Amino acid sequence: MHKTSSRLLALLSLLQTRRDWSGEELAERLDITSRTVRRDVDRLRELGYPILAFKGPSGGYRLDAGTDLPPLLFDDDQAVALALALQTAATGTTLAEDAARALATIRQVMPPRLRHRIDTMRIAAVQPARSGDAPQVGVQVLTDLSTAIHTHAELRFDYTTDGTANGGQRRRVQPHHLVTWRGRWYLLAWDLDRDDWRTFRVDRIQPRTPTGPRFTPRELPGGDVSAFIMSRFRGSDGTSTDWPCRGEVVLNLPATTVAPFAQDGIVEELGPSHCRLTLGSWSWTGLAAAVGCFDTDIEVIGPPELNDACAQLATRYANAVHNTTPP
Repeated sequence: MHKTSSRLLALLSLLQTRRDWSGEELAERLDITSRTVRRDVDRLRELGYPILAFKGPSGGYRLDAGTDLPPLLFDDDQAVALALALQTAATGTTLAEDAARALATIRQVMPPRLRHRIDTMRIAAVQPARSGDAPQVGVQVLTDLSTAIHTHAELRFDYTTDGTANGGQRRRVQPHHLVTWRGRWYLLAWDLDRDDWRTFRVDRIQPRTPTGPRFTPRELPGGDVSAFIMSRFRGSDGTSTDWPCRGEVVLNLPATTVAPFAQDGIVEELGPSHCRLTLGSWSWTGLAAAVGCFDTDIEVIGPPELNDACAQLATRYANAVHNTTPP
């Protein structure tokens, strides 16, 4: 019995590694006869594994998708990678509760050697701070959007500011990609009414049914989803990941003091107490405010737009002080 069980697991492992296997190949890999392969395939089918047989010179088998999820078989490295991925997903993400339950299920059936590896690799995914509590996205909404993307079906939905069905804007889009950015889910789509690419927060989407007609997917500017999303969130047109506004200043601070707070800026040491900072932002005013946060004297190198933005901010701050009523 033990030999038969071990052979079934070995057969299942082979079927999971690639799409098609001939009967002769399986028999040779497992050192059994083709007749035994057929019997073992029948046993796996009885256990719920949807194994298809196809015709050919020697016949063959394929592990197919079924209506129910059968037991899965992972090697050691796959099991550890899956557990670590679930640990990350179980920390403050949209699917945190489902991920935590899946992790508990997998850990329970792990052999002691793998459970020990997982327990010594505990990780915590620290989520970026956000103002207020971000609404959670339902699994069904993610599934509906993913299905529309996969089938190239137009979507109709109400887009709201608070994730409720009240006062939403009706939108018609061609969905292309579902992405995550700093802890939130976004739908990247071609907006049919605005004739342009748009990103939508999924927690603000209320899908309508049924979906619309099929469409031919468009080519994304630049061809890279990650670069396009980063570009859009930086205020650019989606074709470049550079900030639309970029400038240089000299700060009266050591480079070692500025570097930890420069984010993706470039810090060059000019001396023990001076450094050059090259930084980008979505606007010149935003860039001027960013360099002003270093609480030191600033020399603007350029461009002229940054000089003008600093002057405008200086005027606003001076006016704010003059308009303040003494206590």
